[in-house]
Amino acid sequence: MSTQDRRRPALLATGAAAVTVVLWASAFVSIRSAGEAYSPGALALGRLASGALALGVLCLLRREGLPPRTAWRGIVISGLLWFGCYMIVLNWGEQQVDAGTAALLVNIGPILVALLASRLLGDSMPPRLLVGMAVSFAGAVAVGLSMSGDGRAPVLGVLLCLLAAVCYAAGVVAQKPALARATALQVTTWGCLVGTVACLPFSGQLLDEAAAAPLSATLNMLYLGVFPTALAFTTWAYALARTTASRMGATTYAVPALVVVMSWVMLDEVPGLMTLAGGALCLAGVAVSRSRPRAQAHAAVVEPVARGRRGSRNAVQR
Repeated sequence: MSTQDRRRPALLATGAAAVTVVLWASAFVSIRSAGEAYSPGALALGRLASGALALGVLCLLRREGLPPRTAWRGIVISGLLWFGCYMIVLNWGEQQVDAGTAALLVNIGPILVALLASRLLGDSMPPRLLVGMAVSFAGAVAVGLSMSGDGRAPVLGVLLCLLAAVCYAAGVVAQKPALARATALQVTTWGCLVGTVACLPFSGQLLDEAAAAPLSATLNMLYLGVFPTALAFTTWAYALARTTASRMGATTYAVPALVVVMSWVMLDEVPGLMTLAGGALCLAGVAVSRSRPRAQAHAAVVEPVARGRRGSRNAVQR
């Protein structure tokens, strides 16, 4: 097997993580539009239902069966906390506080992921990961402060955004063991279905608001379901299955930087110097957190080659 073939899984996982980050960043722009016509619960249900439909069709085409019983605990917990509670609470929180404050508060999520994963999953906390997360969080703080309004956030909004961060972190940590027993598509599809069922009490609101909502808001809701939910959560699960929860959590610090760029391009919101500097820090921290020492990276490539050569010599000797 060539070096390129051995590196392919890592490259695919990195590409999957990049797709996730870009689509999750675009979700903030779409939520801002759809949130003007849909209440938090109705928006979450519409997003999850359209995402579950897209994922269900894909599962049928790929003939994916049911996940094994050992994976259901993680699927149900992540479905309730991440797909269900997180989306409702985040939508609600963003109606209470400005986008900058929401981004600042929600971005404690990756730190919580690292702490929970270290405690519950035994994830290592290498110095580069800790330094990278610290740099990215400083960037998120800069972005949040620069985008905040008058700096006074309602207590309810602050608590909702903090709760969203806790739900996100717990959902990620619960999802990781399930990915060792089921495919990324299975975990995402059934987690999305669990979240959809949990949001069914908002179905009446969704029907009433959909009848009065402008077409652009409804299209944004459908976009949220198909791309930032169905596609992005699947690519997230694919990448998470191939790395640690802590490292994947740190990757999401690229989202604030991309939101700044997308708001600039799509909404004509020109960022200030502090916002741009914060976005650059977010990206720099992600690069540091995902890097490995040169010796370790070299060993990851050389060791499989050495094992292959030893295996070939042993086969010849036999």
